[in-house]
Amino acid sequence: MEASLTIIPLRTVKYNDRHSILTAYSMERGPISLLVPAGAGKEASRIRALTTPLSIVECQVSGRFTRDIPVLKSPRAVSVMNNILSDPGRRMTAHFLAELLTVVLREGEADPGMFRFLTASIEALDRVEHPANFHIAFLYGLARVTGIAPAVDDFKPGKVFDMADGVFRTSHPYHSLYLSAADSQVLERLSRMTYANMHRYRFTRTERNQVLDKMLNYYTLHYTSMRNLQSLEVLRSLF
Repeated sequence: MEASLTIIPLRTVKYNDRHSILTAYSMERGPISLLVPAGAGKEASRIRALTTPLSIVECQVSGRFTRDIPVLKSPRAVSVMNNILSDPGRRMTAHFLAELLTVVLREGEADPGMFRFLTASIEALDRVEHPANFHIAFLYGLARVTGIAPAVDDFKPGKVFDMADGVFRTSHPYHSLYLSAADSQVLERLSRMTYANMHRYRFTRTERNQVLDKMLNYYTLHYTSMRNLQSLEVLRSLF
């Protein structure tokens, strides 16, 4: 059985001497796993080059999703993201976001809105002139698409954000999972960040990493711990 898919590769891990397993997000089926050739052969090298994290690829798959891991065949790049491939900062951002997405998008069915968000974000990462805040804008946008974004309409200066319940409060909750009034004001500012205006948000590296830490803490409450992401420390050192 063969099918045509458009996929966004996220991660590849060794399966055996002949194959690796590619984790990807597909337009047609949502999160999927596919077998790809391993080794140093010409075809394996070509497929590895085409399936780097956050590429956009059209392919054929052979096999049944319900019983086996289908085999990826005839991959073709939808478009070549030259800036992501050539720029170390963009490339590491792509690796970090792909690693995070393997956690957030581990389960579920096809979601056209999610796929549109991801493809538009990949194109923006390749296009924007100043990508230092890109991962911050992406995480807030992803929170909107997944339905966990804070309800900032309730924000007023002096309120604190209760991360456990996802709401702003006039007083501290009876637990430690909240943002201070100052950090809550930063959160409200972030709700207006887009890929088009993110260069106007002037953060030092320390401030940017503090924002990232708090965002990952919030994601951890909804998914699983984000502290073991292997690309996190490298990303911190670049931005």
